[in-house]
Amino acid sequence: MTSREPVADLAVVGLGPAGRALAHRAAAAGLDVVAVDPHPDRRWTPTYAAWCDELPGWLDGPAVVAARVERPRVWTTREQVLPRPYCVLDNDALLAALDLGSARVLAGSAAEVEPGRVILRDGNRLCARQVIDARGAKPAPVLAEQTAYGVVVSGEAASPVLGDGEAWFMDWRADNGAPPDETPSFLYAVPLGRDRVLLEETCLVGRPGLSQEVLRTRLEARLRSRGVPVAAHAERERVRFPVQVPRAAAATATFGARAGIMHPGTGYSVAASLSAVDGVVGAIVAGNDPRAALWPRAALAVRALREVGLRALLRLPPQLTAEFFEAFFDLPTVRQRAYLSERADPAAVSLAMAAVFRRAPNPVRRTLARAVLPTVSPTHGSLPRPR
Repeated sequence: MTSREPVADLAVVGLGPAGRALAHRAAAAGLDVVAVDPHPDRRWTPTYAAWCDELPGWLDGPAVVAARVERPRVWTTREQVLPRPYCVLDNDALLAALDLGSARVLAGSAAEVEPGRVILRDGNRLCARQVIDARGAKPAPVLAEQTAYGVVVSGEAASPVLGDGEAWFMDWRADNGAPPDETPSFLYAVPLGRDRVLLEETCLVGRPGLSQEVLRTRLEARLRSRGVPVAAHAERERVRFPVQVPRAAAATATFGARAGIMHPGTGYSVAASLSAVDGVVGAIVAGNDPRAALWPRAALAVRALREVGLRALLRLPPQLTAEFFEAFFDLPTVRQRAYLSERADPAAVSLAMAAVFRRAPNPVRRTLARAVLPTVSPTHGSLPRPR
């Protein structure tokens, strides 16, 4: 395409879950959509998960779920059960559910993404009334990041880890060989369906995060201590991505993780993006700025509160990590849900944060209080997972 005139209502750059959901819902709403991705039909390989109640009503939730855990557990200083169903998504089913209908799909890499046009690396150019960049978050040394290393084993092999439960959302027990004064990491153990279980050593927020080698060594030590056999040819998962976006506003509208629709203390973004997509599509249909629809004042306030939470996690001494999470998971489910999932209710998020402060021991409280200050210099921290 070489025309300088608009040739589409919407151009979506990047067809990961967020970008594909945007193109899918926009095409379903009757917009003329063109989508660009280097490999538009490539299968998604990361593990995507969410709380079941986060999935939007327009998506057939059960059809895209590979495994559902009714009562996930955490181990902080003790075992705690979370009465909130959790699910791991079936990537192939989700990809199929987000069919692109009438959208035109181009296989190519974007060299420049600007308001109104996209210039591809092969020199071709496409124009649209609205261009949205959904290529994911860009790493940078100043941004906190999530890192993890995992292996996939059979249900039988994972039984020494899972015991009589279905999953460990977080397991902070000190059997991974990490010295108590070093950056902590926890075990994330969830079923993937088809008799497959992911066992993953996770550092979800760090600046920088723990390296793959450190995480691999810790996971191997943990699994040895629990008698879990891991085959040499076992499937591996390696995770590293930023949980923040640069503060400077992008000239082009963005969506998904690239827009900051990611919990900065957890790395969760897929379900939030799926839930936010119809507001963005509605704004485009109405001829309004999609950025204003994506980030109303309430959502900006919630994001600012969660940045305070991220600072607290980055400042938290390793020895206090388990106590902090014990206080958090002792909260009523409605408070946990507000902090983990609510995107536009700053009052509910504030109440959850205040409740953690009241429950936490004094050394943790001092860290939380210091986090209100804007200066950040710490290097580590962690919080629970899905993406």
